[in-house]
This record gives sequence, structure tokens and C-alpha cells, in this order.
Amino acid sequence: MICSVKQSVITPTINGSDTIFRRKNPSTIQRSLILPSLNGNKSSNPVLSMSKPLHVSRVESFALSKPQKRSLITCKAYEADRSEPIEAPEVKSEAAKKVKIGIYFATWWALNVVFNIYNKKVLNAFPYPWLTSTLSLACGSLMMLISWATRIAEAPKTDFEFWKTLFPVAVAHTIGHVAATVSMSKVAVSFTHIIKSGEPAFSVLVSRFLLGEAFPSSVYLSLVPIIGGCALAAVTELNFNMIGFMGAMISNLAFVFRNIFSKKGMKGKSVSGMNYYACLSMLSLLILTPFAIAVEGPQMWAAGWQTALSEIGPHFVWWIAAQSVFYHLYNQVSYMSLDEISPLTFSIGNTMKRISVIVSSIIIFHTPVQPVNALGAAIAVLGTFLYSQAKQ
Repeated sequence: MICSVKQSVITPTINGSDTIFRRKNPSTIQRSLILPSLNGNKSSNPVLSMSKPLHVSRVESFALSKPQKRSLITCKAYEADRSEPIEAPEVKSEAAKKVKIGIYFATWWALNVVFNIYNKKVLNAFPYPWLTSTLSLACGSLMMLISWATRIAEAPKTDFEFWKTLFPVAVAHTIGHVAATVSMSKVAVSFTHIIKSGEPAFSVLVSRFLLGEAFPSSVYLSLVPIIGGCALAAVTELNFNMIGFMGAMISNLAFVFRNIFSKKGMKGKSVSGMNYYACLSMLSLLILTPFAIAVEGPQMWAAGWQTALSEIGPHFVWWIAAQSVFYHLYNQVSYMSLDEISPLTFSIGNTMKRISVIVSSIIIFHTPVQPVNALGAAIAVLGTFLYSQAKQ
């Protein structure tokens, strides 16, 4: 629009970049317009004009500091070609959220790969999965207690009811964690994760027969490649071990129950994400410690520790610390990711994570893989992806 202001009985006061117009009559309050000063030369009948469109940026009311109480309305305008770029908060926030999720996923996968590598190194030199599992939970619990004490992270507000509902989740989490570690102590990391990719099949079967939940036919059909791929990979595994196979299967079943208990018991609870997993680790540590002592015991640990140090050297201590720290970090990031994304996106990310672990472990540990075995793994992982799509 074209804006022009002509002066009649109004006295202009030029103040650098703004001009305030007031009437001579003090009893009348005139609302004025502040415009950019285009010409500093005064004339008896000045005319201020702008050939460019003006846009009002903001209007604010203020009171004069002089004894007379006068309220003025200030209008600030700017030229269209000199205006600031229009901000789109929704677009920016959506883009920032996608970047944040991408960082979470990349960090989650990387931490999980590193954990599995160091965990397998430790178990090869120190075949005591119960103690290894205990150290993982203990390290994470200690890290979070220090974070809360130093105010790096805000401590959660919990009550007895919270810990009561968390207990069955912690029991299932403990069983699943130990079973997976036992499996990796007996077989290759890649084989454990191939079998663990069959977790959706356990989820559907448990939900169907124990909870009475019905699923569409597409979900049941997606289980065919999962079960078939896992079976093909197991039959063609060169280093097959029944304990390792059963450990992975028990881990699948335990984590299914963990998810069910978590969904049922934690609805409406304010603790989530990082602090939720921290509380879960602490409670699991209390549950696991006495069983670890009963199954393996300090005498076996001491003898195994001396053997590992003599064979590996001081690097073994670093391996223990690394596998413990990275176990907590990758689980923590996964729970933080779950706060930001939908279950479908999370399941797809979990599938991609499993692929990265299988491939990296085969490369690093030089695991011999037959073509038929690789085909079975690929079919199982593909079935997991199809399941995540059909579930929605």
C-alpha cells in the first residue's frame, strides 16, 4: 500500500529514525504513527510519503514518565523489501525434531554395535555371563546416581506405587538381559541377534493366547518369513549350540513380557525416558545380584579374572568397563528415542539396529557364514520389517 502523512496543525518532532506527532492541545491525546524519517530538511508544510508498501510489525502501549498521564500507541513499520524473513516455527520445530531423531538413531546403533563387540570380547576371555550382566547394570546404576547427585540430570519423583508397578518389568528385563548374555557367551553375536529378530513372533503368540488380543491376517502372515528365516539360519549355523540358541529364545520371551508389563503398569506415570530406564536398571540390579552370586560365585570369578588378566593383560579391564558403560548408554538412548517417536518408527529403527550389529560382528570377528545361513538371516530380518508395517 502507499502511505502518506500531511502536516496541518501537527508539529513534527524528528528523532533520528522515528517521528512522533502530537497535537498542540494538551487536553487531547492523539494516537501517533512512528515512521522512518525519509528527509531531514524541515519545511513549513512538510509531506512525508513512501512509495514502498509498509507493514506493521508490532503495536505496544506505553505511558509517559512525565506528570501528565498520557497513553500513546506506538506503531512501528518497515519496508517490504527490508523486512526480516518470515519465520515458520512449526516448520523449524518439525525439521529440528527430525534431526534430533536421526541423531538418536545413529547414536543408538553405534553404541549398540560397540557394546556387542566388547561384550563378546569379554565373554571370550571371561565366560561368566551372570557377573558380566551384573556389572552392566551396576555401572549404569552408578552413572545415574552420580548424575542425580551432581544435578546433571533431574532426579525422578517416585513413590512406592511406582516401584511396585516397575517390579514385574524389572524381573522380565533381568531374565532377558541374562539370557541374551548367556547366549552370546556360547554362540556368535550374529547368530544370537538373528534368533532375537524373531521376537515379534513371540509377541504375537503371547498376546493372542494369553491376552486374547486379535490381529489382522497380515500380521500373522508376516510371522512366516520371521520363523522360517530363523529356522533356516539355525539349521545352517556352523557353530550351533543349544544353550546359546535357548538363551536367545528365552530372551525374546522375557522381553515380550517386559513390554507387556511396561505398557500395563506404567500408564499415567510421569517418569519416562532416561530416568525410567535408570530406575529399571537399579531394580534389576537388586534382583540379579543374589542369583549371580548363587550361580557362579566369587571363587569362580576370582579364578576367571586371574586367567583373563594373564591372557589378555590390562586391556581386559578396559573391555569390562567399556561393555558395561556402552550397555547402559545404548539402552538409555533407545528409551529416550521411544519418547520422541511412534512405536512403528521405533520398531523399524530396532530392525535396522539388528542388521548393523549382525553385519559388523561378522566382519570384526570373522564369523564364517554360509550363503544359506545368510539367506535365512536376511529373510528373518525382512519378516521383522514386514511385521512392523502390518502391525500398524
